Amino acid sequence: MRFTLFLLTSLLLSCTSPAEGPVEATAAPAPPPTPVSAAAAENDSIPAIPSYTYLTGKFDPTEHPDFVKVAGKYTDGDPYVLQKDTYAAFEKMHAAALNDGVKLIIVSATRNFARQKQIWEAKWNGQRLLEGKERADEAYPDPADRARAILRYSSMPGTSRHHWGTDMDLNALNNGYFDDGEGQRIYAWLTAHGADYGFCQPYTVKGTDRPSGYEEERWHWSYLPLATQLTDYAATELRDEDISGFAGAESAPRIEVVRNYVLGVNPACKK
Repeated sequence: MRFTLFLLTSLLLSCTSPAEGPVEATAAPAPPPTPVSAAAAENDSIPAIPSYTYLTGKFDPTEHPDFVKVAGKYTDGDPYVLQKDTYAAFEKMHAAALNDGVKLIIVSATRNFARQKQIWEAKWNGQRLLEGKERADEAYPDPADRARAILRYSSMPGTSRHHWGTDMDLNALNNGYFDDGEGQRIYAWLTAHGADYGFCQPYTVKGTDRPSGYEEERWHWSYLPLATQLTDYAATELRDEDISGFAGAESAPRIEVVRNYVLGVNPACKK
């Protein structure tokens, strides 16, 4: 009799459904975002979409747990930080480029709202010349015209991809540098191989596919596995009328800065 009771008890226990256990034990984690390349597929630590504060750069990246300091051997000597997944992908790309005789040097990386505000207002007030040749406050008295002139190459605070830790400027901030010699070799390598590591040039020559936005920036490269998520997030959450906190912000709705600039990127960088 005791043996029979023992056997029945064992059978009941072994047939208990896992669903009767704690709910959290059976919950499956959300799958990571789909990467844009085979190289990016190696990265399984892409974070969820951050907050609006993150999107608009209103935080200190040097104190953010998802950001890391860039080693001096990769830079022009200035201190930079990048989002950790962006940095890991860049290290792989840098090694591959170096193996082909091409040296990639970071000359700008993450810039938060406060830093972008310094750059923007220096140009807005004429303290920093536009492309080294004109004072914006004198050449463009109308706020919308002045904003468009600055936006040829500089973003409004709160709208820059450099806020995200996904974007970097490489080797030189001058398109002409990439026309020949070493610069030409660097640009040719990046256009041929950047996508293998998840990187894309967001600001190409404007035309039918990209009618509005910033001028071409051959130096600016973006890490798509993160940046495409943030671009999509900006499309739904960022509003022209909410952009504020710096000189000239009132011009944002007039020039539709979100549609024309934040979203006005190379179509290949939206995939």
